[in-house]
Amino acid sequence: MNQSIVLKQFCRYTFFGVLGMLGLSAYIIADTFFVSKGLGTKGLTALNLAIPVYSFIHGTGLLLGIGGATKYAIYKGQKNKKQMNIIFTNTFYSMIFFGLLFMLVGFWLSKRLCLFLGADHTVLHMTNTYVKVLLLFSPAFLLNNILICFIRNDGKPQLSMAAMLLSSFSNIILDYIFMFPLQMGIFGAVFATVLAPVFSILLLLFYCFSKKTEFCIIKEKINLNSLKWVFLMGFPSFVVQLSSGIIMIAFNKVILGLQGNVGVAAYGVVANLSLVMVAVFSGMEQGVQPLFSQYYGKKEYDNIRKVLKYALVMVLICSFMIYGMTFCFAETIVQIFNSENNLQMKQIAVSGLKLYFTATLFVGFNTVLSIFFTSTEKVVSAHIISLLRGLIVILPMILLLSVLWKMVGVWLSYPVTEGLVSILAILLFCKHKENP
Repeated sequence: MNQSIVLKQFCRYTFFGVLGMLGLSAYIIADTFFVSKGLGTKGLTALNLAIPVYSFIHGTGLLLGIGGATKYAIYKGQKNKKQMNIIFTNTFYSMIFFGLLFMLVGFWLSKRLCLFLGADHTVLHMTNTYVKVLLLFSPAFLLNNILICFIRNDGKPQLSMAAMLLSSFSNIILDYIFMFPLQMGIFGAVFATVLAPVFSILLLLFYCFSKKTEFCIIKEKINLNSLKWVFLMGFPSFVVQLSSGIIMIAFNKVILGLQGNVGVAAYGVVANLSLVMVAVFSGMEQGVQPLFSQYYGKKEYDNIRKVLKYALVMVLICSFMIYGMTFCFAETIVQIFNSENNLQMKQIAVSGLKLYFTATLFVGFNTVLSIFFTSTEKVVSAHIISLLRGLIVILPMILLLSVLWKMVGVWLSYPVTEGLVSILAILLFCKHKENP
């Protein structure tokens, strides 16, 4: 394929992917802003303690959505219509199972879960309210992720982006209405968050029912081989989201011991702002994935190399822009979320932003290589990268560096982990580069 055509496809898919993910990151950013204004430090602490649950739900949605849609794109490249519908149908079955499971946890175990996450008596009620509502509305998040991923791989990245932006703008508007004019408190914040994907789903279903899609639910029993591919290919994305929740739990517990609730509130600002950075690279990931998968299905390996080159160059440019802006405007950014003008929280958060965001380049590099491995069915390499950066390296680093350098060590544990994993990712890429 002509290089200019590949570049045009790359720009189209990544533009819509990044814009859509930036919109999605507004979910938590909007909550953080409005909660900080309406409920202060205690509200921020409760929100930060609840976010790992959102990460787990969102990660499960990506497990199913990206896992199923990646294999769907490969079948599409091979023009295997039957298998395209089988993989979508089995992905939908999985969504029903996980949705019911999350709802049951929400009904009976939400308070115990909040206590495990570290909520004390001062923030338990707010944390429990947020967690319970998230879990009860989890099927909406799962279905939204699946439809967005499949429709993007169906050749409609602009529609996926539109759905994500509609969801995010709805969340921001409802956040303001529920928390301020209606004075609904933390329930208003979470209610706005869980209603947002409903608007996205309605838009996407309108497209699905128009019969313009190449996938549909068919009469098909559960296919274990299809489910295997869904979980294998979606696992790296799931681990990234799951680990973000686990990392937040670990950070929260360590910081509680070092700086108390004020420290957790400061970390909440840093972690939530990092969602914007992660969103840029996640958008690139979701943008290049359909191209990698379809070119792989067609055995167009030269085009895979071109897309990978474009993606890595984009990672480099975006990394310097993101870190430069964060470093230069750290105090201004933190003050937006510091409604109580808490000097201690400001000092901790500003220092944290400057250190934590040094991971930016490594995060982008690892994200792109991971989806490259996933989309070309080198799932073992993708799993290694995801597990190392998400669980195996980061957790010991948090504990070790926090002992050595207190809060500075806490902030540095993230870039150190991503940097070490980048070295391994390069070695794995060199192993596979002769056969993409």
